[in-house]
Amino acid sequence: MVFLWPTLLWLLLVVPLLVLLYWWLLHRRKKTALSYSSLSLVREAMGPRQNLRRHIPPALFLLALVALLLAAARPLAVITLPSQDQTIMLAMDVSGSMRATDVEPDRITAAQNAAKAFIAELPRHVRVGIVAFAGSAQLAQLPTQSREDLVKAIDSFQLQRGTATGNGIMLSLATLFPDAGIDIAALGGRQAMRPRPIEEIGKQDPPKPFVPVAPGSYNSAAIIMLTDGQRTTGVDPLEAAKWAADRGVRVYTVGVGTVQGETIGFEGWSMRVRLDEETLKSVATRTNAEYFHAATAADLKKVYETLSSRLTVEKKETEVSSLLALLGAALALLAAGLSVWWYGRVL
Repeated sequence: MVFLWPTLLWLLLVVPLLVLLYWWLLHRRKKTALSYSSLSLVREAMGPRQNLRRHIPPALFLLALVALLLAAARPLAVITLPSQDQTIMLAMDVSGSMRATDVEPDRITAAQNAAKAFIAELPRHVRVGIVAFAGSAQLAQLPTQSREDLVKAIDSFQLQRGTATGNGIMLSLATLFPDAGIDIAALGGRQAMRPRPIEEIGKQDPPKPFVPVAPGSYNSAAIIMLTDGQRTTGVDPLEAAKWAADRGVRVYTVGVGTVQGETIGFEGWSMRVRLDEETLKSVATRTNAEYFHAATAADLKKVYETLSSRLTVEKKETEVSSLLALLGAALALLAAGLSVWWYGRVL
């Protein structure tokens, strides 16, 4: 714990002075009690319990004073609070392999249902953006708090050929950091950003100098990538994960399907689609995040519920003066109440 006004902590020196004053007053009362004809009768009337109880209200008042003086110094503590400025990017695989039925009723439907359930559980202040990727990545929905727009974007998915998992991560980063100068095409992927008017090309400010940060240190945003992990084109997902790690953004990966996979056919062609867990685990590890395996629709929903609880809180350095002031006031009222109840007077 640190204090914004540490010089006010000198006021705590009043506390030992008050203790000495209290001790002096007790000593003075003892001298006054000697004037009674029988001091033993007074002690017998008081008893050990009465003797101890009379110190409780002053002790509570002293604790209240300590709490109020600490509150005056404006203490800061690191506590876990709901994040009030957070964006979550859902990067969802819409490649042909997502039509596999090893997850009921099929991978893409289970993923859509789980994503909508996850969004419904998030606090309203959390913004969510959606990136759909197959052979290239597309921004299906800009980050928004409108749950209705997000559901419409998810329901509009259409399966396509190819799987560019790295492009999904890179486009998510480009959405979170629009001024970072991230160019997916230059990294070997196909152009994924929405086209800009010709007159705007060349007028963009040069990207600011970039200084890498610790992986997982950026608490205002996260990426959740849901895919079977089998990349066939585009940016290397491990290279994309490095970009995310250098910016402190965690990339949580959710593997959809089974490791053994199944053979699917579409428009005259067939292929064996398996879950590439190794790549997904590496992406999550590199960004200081976690990998989850969702082999069934029920598992998928459970994964999203877990992510919801993990992504909506963060540790912040917060001023706790009001809490200490409330504690001090409560202790002072308790001390006064006990004193009036037991002795008919305040302290």
